[in-house]
Amino acid sequence: MGRIVAKVTVTNPIDKTKSRTFDALVDTGASMLTLPKNWKKDLGNLAETRIAKVEFADQNVKEVEICGPVSIQVEGFQKIFNEVAFLEMNAPDGTYEPLIGYIPLEQSGILVDMLGHRLKAAKYLDLK
Repeated sequence: MGRIVAKVTVTNPIDKTKSRTFDALVDTGASMLTLPKNWKKDLGNLAETRIAKVEFADQNVKEVEICGPVSIQVEGFQKIFNEVAFLEMNAPDGTYEPLIGYIPLEQSGILVDMLGHRLKAAKYLDLK
């Protein structure tokens, strides 16, 4: 299985001048859009909704700060409003790898084409 990376823009809906565009790794095992905590200041004054404990694939557990709502636009797909998780990330070379999980993907009407290594528009929203 290859890597799928998507261009994502996150914007503060109250102050639209506070925005960030970046490449995010599509991770269908993750639930949320997860960004480095260092980027939070770029999005202005976001409401913190809660602190949550998250478990990673290596079974480590860490706390993340959940903030929102923010506007999330994945490539040319439907823009949504949702929360974002800010996580302390180590990037020795200054390059972070944000993750986009299944909740914002589904809300945006996006299917992950694992064979074609791309994102596709869903015909229908899944309400089952």
